[in-house]
Amino acid sequence: MDTARIKEAAATGSKYPMSRMAVTGFLLSSIALATAIGAGTGTRFGYWDFRQGFKILNWAAYIGVAGTALSLGGAIFARPGRKRRGFLFATFGIALGALSFGVPGNWYRIAKTVPLIHDVTTDTENPPRFVSILPLRRDAPNSAEYGGPEIAAKQHAAYPDLRTLETGISPAMAYDHAHATARGMGWRIVDGNPVEGRIEATATTRWFGFKDDIVIRILPTSNDGCRLDLRSVSRVGKSDVGTNANRIRAFLKKFNESIA
Repeated sequence: MDTARIKEAAATGSKYPMSRMAVTGFLLSSIALATAIGAGTGTRFGYWDFRQGFKILNWAAYIGVAGTALSLGGAIFARPGRKRRGFLFATFGIALGALSFGVPGNWYRIAKTVPLIHDVTTDTENPPRFVSILPLRRDAPNSAEYGGPEIAAKQHAAYPDLRTLETGISPAMAYDHAHATARGMGWRIVDGNPVEGRIEATATTRWFGFKDDIVIRILPTSNDGCRLDLRSVSRVGKSDVGTNANRIRAFLKKFNESIA
């Protein structure tokens, strides 16, 4: 197409009216995504507590649904070949709106499939205990004391793969690898005690800034090897939406890779 035809096409396109539905959908979806991001950011920096953050996130999802629906309608009316502009607005509106309600929707879906627990450990009979982190949890709604057989039963039903790791390396070597693995995962090391074989750390989630505490316990075995146990506990919330179990799995995977 030569320059004259390009100018003619642009001039013709500019005469077509902009689809109000497409623009409105895009604006609503943009507001929804900004609200969703703000819900977590505000919680992370202490402007409101996580309950208020979840309420804001719910409103963002509702706005996102409306924005996506309007953007979808705008895309239909402003699609190429129709005498309306705004197809690009509508396309972005669909994507932004889907993000704003898709992420919390996925959380809700996962929450329905995992147990209502926030304390997960590889040893439910004798779970590792926190020592140095206890002062940091003084005002936390969730206790650092293990919930007992009821919690253990729920965990075993949902996460049967989580169990003590038996390894043939020495406790000292396991400690070094565990410490390096924890740091590599971005956890803040609160205390490390190689004599007792204990590492305590805190992990902070990226979006809402939830703080979960982890304790790693390394004990020697009779064959000059050792056994490693891990426990991850959320400070707030009845359910962790599977976060603590996933964190333990990720740690064990990286630890095994480091000693292979």
